[in-house]
Amino acid sequence: MREAPPKVITIPAKPEAASKPSIRRQLRVAAYCRVSTDDEEQLTSYEAQQNYYTDKIMTNQDWTMAGIFADEGITGTSARKRPEFLRMIRLCKQKKIDIILTKSISRFARNTVDCLNYIRALRELGIAVIFEKENINTLEADSEILITMLGAFAQAESESISANVRWGKRQAMREGKAIIQYDRLYAYQKGEDGKPQIIPDQAEVVQSIYKQYLAGASLRMIKDRLEAEQIPNAAGNARWTITAVRSILSNEKYCGDVLLQKSFVSDCINRKVIRNTGQLPMYLVQNHHEGIVDRKTFHAVQAEMARRNAGKSPSKKNASTGMTSYASKYALSERLVCGECGTLYRRCTWSRQGKKRVVWRCVSRLDYGKKYCHHSPTLDEAPLQRAILAAINSAMSNKDHLIRQLQSAMELELAPMPGDHMSLADIEQRLQKLGEQVREIVAKAAATKEVQVHAPLLKEIADEMDTLKKKRAHIESQRQTHEHAFRRIEIATDAMEQTSTNISQWDEALIRQLVDTVKVHSAEKITVYLRGGIEIQQNLIL
Repeated sequence: MREAPPKVITIPAKPEAASKPSIRRQLRVAAYCRVSTDDEEQLTSYEAQQNYYTDKIMTNQDWTMAGIFADEGITGTSARKRPEFLRMIRLCKQKKIDIILTKSISRFARNTVDCLNYIRALRELGIAVIFEKENINTLEADSEILITMLGAFAQAESESISANVRWGKRQAMREGKAIIQYDRLYAYQKGEDGKPQIIPDQAEVVQSIYKQYLAGASLRMIKDRLEAEQIPNAAGNARWTITAVRSILSNEKYCGDVLLQKSFVSDCINRKVIRNTGQLPMYLVQNHHEGIVDRKTFHAVQAEMARRNAGKSPSKKNASTGMTSYASKYALSERLVCGECGTLYRRCTWSRQGKKRVVWRCVSRLDYGKKYCHHSPTLDEAPLQRAILAAINSAMSNKDHLIRQLQSAMELELAPMPGDHMSLADIEQRLQKLGEQVREIVAKAAATKEVQVHAPLLKEIADEMDTLKKKRAHIESQRQTHEHAFRRIEIATDAMEQTSTNISQWDEALIRQLVDTVKVHSAEKITVYLRGGIEIQQNLIL
């Protein structure tokens, strides 16, 4: 079948329709305003901006009100923290706004990247942003260059303000001024003098937590006890977390001190909080308020926490990460050592013909057979415990002598190192004298204009001052270590004084306090090392 040729139909023009005036729609105009803080003076400014934009939009016959969007006391460096700004942008994407009025670029955004991104997105939608102070309309051709420059200035201003605020806060830290968050601080409330005031009933809970931890309890055991006794936490409910218990044990405020600048904000744009691990100085304010536990107890807990965290797993099967969790249930889990290979023993339950047998076995033998450890014995738990109790009782038969030995060990551990003849006071006095000498030499050199003549002596003094400062830091470090040792031996001494001369029942907490290490030599012989260096050879009691 032959196709018909194409046919063209002409539609005539209607000149009368083109000449007919069209109805012009009013432009939907919104205003965005923001104040930097939420104090009374700034809120008055915020209300003034609202009134100003309401009058400006409503008195223009070509405009109609599309809304006034205002964020009070919110940062301008991040749009995420400005809910009204984001709501305005959503309405723009829904084609409900034609023009946005704002006072200045710094009010719109102090982040140059955010500012340009939002302006470009709005321009693609055909929406103009008018900055009144700078007299810029973003739909005009040359507006982006001006906005980039002015936005950069606004961001620089924000960064400068942030730097000034940080400097002020750090200066306050140097002067020992602390800001404390009481809503998260257990056992303290804000006192009339502005400093932390102890809450007595909660303070007793804190003291018991410290006491249990030093007695060997794990964080989970402490948490379970608090929940079992229905003790309310800082929020007022009886549900505790391991994190909350750890926080109480590691927070220096419980010994009356305040450590400042534990974390810091990276910059004013992303505002990411970073833990301070040495990037910035920290400031320790001692005796800031009344402590709940004494400083010796607090440092003993920190030492014990470090000891538990530093424990390496002796088993590749137990912990693929190379670390092991603290075994708080059995005191011997971290004290019973193989005399042949030095590896810790592990508690095992063997079942044979329906009968269970609890034994302790060298971890090296369990994991690798006789490859590294050839002759370590397997020890039944009951005879092992009886042998350890017998060793302790033999020492406790002369308790007074044992306590004197512990005290002697403490004095020996706290004795100064050989060659250390200067005390901290001597060092401070010497540094003060050297400082006076430096001032005198500098004054003399300035008067005579002969700096080079005095340079060798100044260098000699500077070297001596540097050596003294290093020695001072070493002594302070040793003093802290000695405090840990003093507290550890003091706890063992107290435990011995309160313990009967004949212990008949196995007590895990008591064993932790009295026994430092138990070394296995054979199936018949062990050596028990008590805290303070007392060593007792003991045969197993079958």
